[in-house]
Amino acid sequence: MAGFSDEKRTYIRNELLKTGRKLFARYGLKRTTISDLTDPAGIADGTFYHFFDSKERLYLEILTREQEAFADSVDELLADASGPQEGITAYLRLTIEEIETNPLIQQLVVEDDWERLVQEFSGDELAEQREQELGYLLPYVRAWQEDGQLVDGDPRAITGAINAAAFVALHREEFGDDLYPVVRDTLVEGVASGLTLDSKPTPAASETRADEEQPQSTRDRKSTR
Repeated sequence: MAGFSDEKRTYIRNELLKTGRKLFARYGLKRTTISDLTDPAGIADGTFYHFFDSKERLYLEILTREQEAFADSVDELLADASGPQEGITAYLRLTIEEIETNPLIQQLVVEDDWERLVQEFSGDELAEQREQELGYLLPYVRAWQEDGQLVDGDPRAITGAINAAAFVALHREEFGDDLYPVVRDTLVEGVASGLTLDSKPTPAASETRADEEQPQSTRDRKSTR
């Protein structure tokens, strides 16, 4: 690229990625302008297109980097899991936390930035993004099935169902601050235990259920001790 050294090109590209990450997370794709992206890098608007074809292309690369970082966290987490119930529970908690706390993900889903990406890119390019999302968990699902620890079925469908459960995070306001944590934890435990063969509920859950199954008179005697 004429006029820029390799070092300068690397600097500008990284600056565009950093600025894009911040602005897309705060304002979304539609309200972020090319000038907003280029001013911090000290380049003209037209120069932007020497680095990225469009705002959408920049956004897609930022998402890819986010996914790669998240995938590393998932691998580290699942490598230490004792089995599918623990692994699915840990994976869902991590994914839900990512949705709850990552403003870029919230913009992508809530503000319809994904729809703008769909309009910009071919189905094949976006299919790669979806494959990456499945790829976090899919190898583990297949391994658990081969070991007889997870229910039979299309491993891609099972992985997709687990991922879908994480989007309970988008309904936090509907449930309210008091009810949402209960709904979230109930869903996580239900999905993890429901897909696991010979799964056992957590000790706390077991004690609660056992207590609920006792006659009222027995529970009353316990409460007076």
